Amino acid sequence: MKVLHTDCLVVGAGIAGCVYAHQAAKKGLKTLLLCCGEMPQTNSDLAQGGIVYEPNLNLEDLLEDVRLATADLCNEKAVRSLSKAGCQAVEEIFLKDLSVPFDRDEHNSLRFTREGAHRKNRILYAKDTTGHAMLSVLQEAVRQNPFITVMENASAIDLLTLSHSSLDLKDRYHPLTAFGAYVLDNKTGEVFAVCAKKTVLATGGVGQIYRHTTNSEHAYGHGIAMAYRVGARVMNMEFVQFHPTVFAKGKNFLLSEALRGEGAILRNVKGEAFMEKYHPLKDLAPRDVVSRAIEEERLETSHDCAYLDISHKPAEETKERFPAIYQKCLQEGFDMTQTPVPVVPAAHYFCGGIYATPEGRTNILHLNAIGETACTGYHGANRLASTSLLEAVGMGYLCAEEDAKDIAAQTFHIPQPKEWVVPEEKPDINLIKQDLATLRSTMWNYVGLIRSEKHLVRAEKILRHLQNEIDAFYKGTALCQELLDLRNGTKTALMITYAALRNKRSIGCHFIK
Repeated sequence: MKVLHTDCLVVGAGIAGCVYAHQAAKKGLKTLLLCCGEMPQTNSDLAQGGIVYEPNLNLEDLLEDVRLATADLCNEKAVRSLSKAGCQAVEEIFLKDLSVPFDRDEHNSLRFTREGAHRKNRILYAKDTTGHAMLSVLQEAVRQNPFITVMENASAIDLLTLSHSSLDLKDRYHPLTAFGAYVLDNKTGEVFAVCAKKTVLATGGVGQIYRHTTNSEHAYGHGIAMAYRVGARVMNMEFVQFHPTVFAKGKNFLLSEALRGEGAILRNVKGEAFMEKYHPLKDLAPRDVVSRAIEEERLETSHDCAYLDISHKPAEETKERFPAIYQKCLQEGFDMTQTPVPVVPAAHYFCGGIYATPEGRTNILHLNAIGETACTGYHGANRLASTSLLEAVGMGYLCAEEDAKDIAAQTFHIPQPKEWVVPEEKPDINLIKQDLATLRSTMWNYVGLIRSEKHLVRAEKILRHLQNEIDAFYKGTALCQELLDLRNGTKTALMITYAALRNKRSIGCHFIK
């Protein structure tokens, strides 16, 4: 088995992972960045609305909005630390180092918009493709950096720990410590090991375990499942945020919350604006409120969707502000400047994950978790709009700074890892796809936007049986990306279901009827 060595192994090439790699390289650390597909295929690249940024950050104002949106379950220490670090990183990396083309006015001053549950305009944006604007420039810088090796089409399988993966039996007496990962080459099927002083999980969210999602292709909670298998603490697993406005016909795509920030109105099939019945902020209410309101209206009117209406705003302004969304809707037969667009809620962001400090530290030595795969408590029971990129950028920035200090000050024990035995039997892709469909349907029908104890118990039984089948199948079958998706997605789905069953109280995006 091939064994590679590096200072830092980063699993995931979204905004959190790339910020970490960028900062670690500045400190002279050799970093290997894994991406299970091609580089741009991440949730960060799909982010439309923007990123919270204030040159003179008013922490107390932001904290109050976060408190309200998160059902007062946010970790205030994390909010303060990561908001400050995130704004610092935006200024240092994205404005100064990389000159990301954020929108500016005629005086070349940055433009700011407002989204749901924000009381002021504090969101920096680049048209309606903010994530892509930030990530494309950052990924290019990462590719060009001699201290960073980018390995595409390579997936982490399991983490290396001293107690489970070392050839030296005496290493089992060490505290629980990570030293890299087993990796699958998705092109050749080869399995190899990457040994690292620091292992960073930045694998993103869990949306693909649901039938309808805004997430990228392989967002199955890979990092969460891998970390849990080696003893990492997870938390807030019941809190899956559904974005209220996803295109309802054909392929799902997001209609940014910034549309409502710029005056778009939600209407039911009768043409009635309904959000004033549900929240004082109307169409700018927190996402969980808006999502459930759409579901209530959909059921009340016996219709399959609601409608997002921005046709009352000047057409040229809409086209200028939201060019990508406008074109996508046009391709689907809807001119959003003339007619309301059909929308439904879809799984969007995971507020739970691997317990981590603002610096990315987990309960396992030398294992970090950053971005959406981590849970610092910033998002509590429901995320405030445009804080996901802020948290991811802040965590990547702080984590790299702390790891550089650790590596300079410590001696690391990196043993020879055990061989990975590859079974000869080829995977049955059709069987895997069938099981993935079962997983998605179960989560959508029973562990979705509106839950009940009866439905959660039913989901637990289905998922437990599915996991038993997968475990048996996994042990005797050669690996492929789809099998990793299924294995890790089912494990993550079970954790979400268990957490939802334990929490009997409706709060934030966990709603029990």
